[in-house]
Amino acid sequence: MNFLKSPYLMKNAWVTMAVLASGMLAAHAQLLPKGKPNVVYILADDMGYGDLSSLNPGSKIRTPNMDKLVKQGVSFTDAHSNSAVCTPTRYGILTGRYAFRSSLKKGVLNGFSRSLIEPGRVTVADFMKDNGYHTACIGKWHLGLDWARLDPEQSIRELKSGEKITADFKDNVDFTAAVKGGPSDHGFDYSYIIPASLDMAPYCYIRNGQVEKLPTAMTAGLGEQDGRGSMRRPGKMSPDFDFQQVLPRFINESVQYIDQHAASKDKAPFFLYLPLPSPHTPWVPTEEFKKATGIGNYGDYVAETDYMIGQVMAALEKNGLAENTIIIVTSDNGSDWKLSDIEQSGHLANYIYKGRKADIYEAGHRIPFIARWPGHIPAGISSTQTMCTTDLFATLAAVLNKPLPNQAAEDSFNMLDAFEGKAKGKQLRESIIHHSLGGHFAIRKGKWKLATELGSGGFTEPRVATATAGEAPGTLYDIDKDPEEKANLYDKNPEIVKELTALLAKYQKQGYSRPMTK
Repeated sequence: MNFLKSPYLMKNAWVTMAVLASGMLAAHAQLLPKGKPNVVYILADDMGYGDLSSLNPGSKIRTPNMDKLVKQGVSFTDAHSNSAVCTPTRYGILTGRYAFRSSLKKGVLNGFSRSLIEPGRVTVADFMKDNGYHTACIGKWHLGLDWARLDPEQSIRELKSGEKITADFKDNVDFTAAVKGGPSDHGFDYSYIIPASLDMAPYCYIRNGQVEKLPTAMTAGLGEQDGRGSMRRPGKMSPDFDFQQVLPRFINESVQYIDQHAASKDKAPFFLYLPLPSPHTPWVPTEEFKKATGIGNYGDYVAETDYMIGQVMAALEKNGLAENTIIIVTSDNGSDWKLSDIEQSGHLANYIYKGRKADIYEAGHRIPFIARWPGHIPAGISSTQTMCTTDLFATLAAVLNKPLPNQAAEDSFNMLDAFEGKAKGKQLRESIIHHSLGGHFAIRKGKWKLATELGSGGFTEPRVATATAGEAPGTLYDIDKDPEEKANLYDKNPEIVKELTALLAKYQKQGYSRPMTK
């Protein structure tokens, strides 16, 4: 498919309107100051390192827009999400803090869970706002919300596993009331979100803390028996909620936000946090992208995701903002790509890495991470710097030449030198702590990765394993020589095991991993 000539452009009025308005907006944009850079942080959902054709030569998916960013900026080959699943990673991105320090010790939240970010905790959005930025969150929230209750004395009733939704289902949620605990309460001036993943009820849009259309309809849900990648849970939904149109809708909102900022007399820079719902299940590419890749709905959804990222890039270009904007594209964890998917398609969504989403293995948390900032980030550089998604907070503080707030961003390291290609020969992080869906820990320092338990701790079998007689109780891999995690060196390197075990315990106990000033 030639994406530049896609019928998608012709079928969506908002794109046509944006093109018609681009001349006026670009003219106005020339008046914008070249001071603090705008920041656009795009977080794909379950996109693997091997999905990008520029990072994986054998990828079965063409990703021309992300490939363009790779050519124009920096790509990291050793970047990691702070968790192998979505909710804790999002917590880490916004707070600069490992999520295992929060109340969520394993698993993820759902659409009715209470807000995970603690009241009063400083987020990166708070920080940017305090430094003169207009802040926006558009996309999948999945960090919990404090829904109002029809009966304050009763809890919210959620569907049990396997339970079917009926017309008389009562959940005790007052969808007409303001929704607390979301983006507006954590530093964002503007927000347009869905509560959680695209497979979790309630299926509705929330604008600035208010449900846009009440979820008066219902969906019976779908399961894997309805097709690989079809799964979505039963629950309430807004009458106009169309699963295929969620991704285009968020991109529409983002393009409009950029357009409006460029046309505004307000010269404040903006921070746009854009957590996409794709390519997480359900895999629902629009009709224009079906059969775009030849490997099914997952590949087609990744291709559409790349196209939509291109629309955001185009909006920056047409408004004259690209030169003064840091754009980052990454993923919240690895792809949920099974061995059977690989065998059927020949596509390595997680490249050469072991396991899949949710695992403590590399595929669970090693992610694509690319950034562009013309004039600051050299074009086409590749960095082997070991970095983490929690590092956004400290890196943006360095961009603004501002100190981090006290008692905040406890696990965030300044990666600006790595972004700009100035960190050659030295690692900016002493270590990274990895965390799986089931709560398994691993710690990475230099070439060594120690997992304190056996098993994946996630989706790959065995999830939990017990050491047999004479077997090491954990794993130790030389990631430089053995990135596929084949040779367990635990028993051969007791001093390394001892050192990393003590370092992990230290970081867990003291509550921070970056140098902290008192």
